Amino acid sequence: MITVEEFRRRTGGGSMPVLTLTDFFDGNTVEDSIAPNQWEYGRPPIHVLAKRFRDVEARADVAWVRVQPHGDSLDLDVLCGEAVAVCASADEATRDGWMNGLEASGVIDGLVDDYAEVPTVPEGCSIWSIVWD
Repeated sequence: MITVEEFRRRTGGGSMPVLTLTDFFDGNTVEDSIAPNQWEYGRPPIHVLAKRFRDVEARADVAWVRVQPHGDSLDLDVLCGEAVAVCASADEATRDGWMNGLEASGVIDGLVDDYAEVPTVPEGCSIWSIVWD
């Protein structure tokens, strides 16, 4: 997991960078750092989220997965995740299946905000964001 200081440095006064799963999840034990309103209301523990998204990222129809940080990360002492972006060629039914058991609100087209360090979107793929309300 990157430090908040490193995250702020990478932001450099501009758009926040999307974060790799390693950047956000490795060593992160702060349960309410992502989907805080669903923690203890059905959302699985953070280590289960990390495993689930690593499994999604390993799929042949997925180019990459990134955590979209919440703007509060710039002011707090912890990284906060707003949504998880998945770049994939998968169909809607497959994408919807990725949310099973996550207590997510849905999957939306594109990113939830303007972010930096977004990887290239390969031909035939689209970005979808798994969001929590």
